[in-house]
Amino acid sequence: MTAIDGGIDRAGLVAVVGTGTMGQGIAQVALAAGHPVRLYDAAPGRASRAADAIADRLGRLVAKERLTAAGRDAALGRLTPVADLADLAEAELVAEAILEELDAKQQLFTALESVVSDGCLLATNTSSLSVTAVAGALRRPGRLLGLHFFNPAPLMPLVEVVRGAATDETAADRAHATVAAWGKTPVRCADTPGFIVNRIARPFYAEAFRAYEERVADPATLDAVLREFGGFRMGPFELTDLIGQDVNEAVTRSVWEALFHDPKFTPSLAQRQLVASGRHGRKTGHGWYDHAEGAVRPAPHTAEPCEPPGKVALHGDLGPAQGLVGLLEEAGIRVTREPVGAHLALPDGTRLSLADGTTATGDPFAASVRFDLALDYRTATRVALAASTAAPEESLRSAIGLFQALGKEVSVVQDVPGMVVARTVAMLVDFAEDAVARGVASPEDVDTAMLTGVNYPRGPLAWGRALGARWVRDTLRNLHHACPTGRYAPSQALIRRAAADERLL
Repeated sequence: MTAIDGGIDRAGLVAVVGTGTMGQGIAQVALAAGHPVRLYDAAPGRASRAADAIADRLGRLVAKERLTAAGRDAALGRLTPVADLADLAEAELVAEAILEELDAKQQLFTALESVVSDGCLLATNTSSLSVTAVAGALRRPGRLLGLHFFNPAPLMPLVEVVRGAATDETAADRAHATVAAWGKTPVRCADTPGFIVNRIARPFYAEAFRAYEERVADPATLDAVLREFGGFRMGPFELTDLIGQDVNEAVTRSVWEALFHDPKFTPSLAQRQLVASGRHGRKTGHGWYDHAEGAVRPAPHTAEPCEPPGKVALHGDLGPAQGLVGLLEEAGIRVTREPVGAHLALPDGTRLSLADGTTATGDPFAASVRFDLALDYRTATRVALAASTAAPEESLRSAIGLFQALGKEVSVVQDVPGMVVARTVAMLVDFAEDAVARGVASPEDVDTAMLTGVNYPRGPLAWGRALGARWVRDTLRNLHHACPTGRYAPSQALIRRAAADERLL
């Protein structure tokens, strides 16, 4: 096998088995990198139709001036649909993208073993099955690994290079180098349920859905808070409508079942009911939102204008929200300072503090209003507030006016532990710390995967460092105390990280 920098040479034949959306995308990526590509599908005529679809997409790229006509013609000259597995004998890499059924994948790769050379790499694009199990039926399982592309493969940069229990290190290295040569961003990970992205991302969906089930707020408001205050590109309700509720719920359920029903990964009953009703999102015209032609997206709950207080008292510091103090002073609100505490006091004594996994109602000292965690308090355009049952209406209005004076829209939500962004981010950080500790991937690859695979505004490990491991640990401990099911219990990795930080103080 010829290779450059450990990867497959551009002259090396790449075969793609399975010609649905993902198979076509992988083939297009390999073509763009200069490889000859052969397409195979067990259904008669499907490989030829897939080749035509790829030609159409390349034609659209030419029309948009993203590809020259000569480049398109050269790529199509290297693309060959075939009708028999034997036509893949010369392949140096076979990428499989068939249906997500273990038996079907095992049968395919067993058949390929008798066709391709011993030096050929075998790759599965599975997103939910065990790479180790797929390879388990093979005579030479060491050359099989996972190459998990994200949809659409030509546009999404991330590829998870998954090493099964039997995968040879040299095979994983060659695959990693090949994907990098294709212009993608490869990350290495162990064969564990969900790999990196689908494992660590579960709380982004699960906590929002749980907040919905707890009647914290409606989907539009929860999406707006996570998007405009948490900094996420899309909210979880709108994102899962785009992905497909059936697809997203199936991944969640698969990871939960593979991890022996670990409560941290428990699926959402509300989402299950949505799937059972056939409301799968945009593709069916209805999911969390109505996507019918002419349907109007509901607006997030936004408080009416309120009068801000002329002054507040800062007690101690606000931890991750300390940046608010400068914003208050810039807005002309006088800030006096007291040495002890971790909150702002409104003129009537009501405490205004960052969500920490407890409820405002549980504050034993005074009437209380919680505000949620922001990615960046200066650039955020919306804030969520939750008031204790003891807080007078006028105090809540004063808190609303305070944030409105900073140029923020305000959404008032129900008072629950951890609010919305705080509980979501704390869980994401914990899942990332736990994944690294369990050898799923390196810290660098974890953050890279979450930044490039799901467009998070910050890698979860970097986010944890910015917040401080103690804040994350204590927030989760408070959540666990309020909901002692194990869902929010901080991982041992996070506990160790927080202890190490404390020793440095």
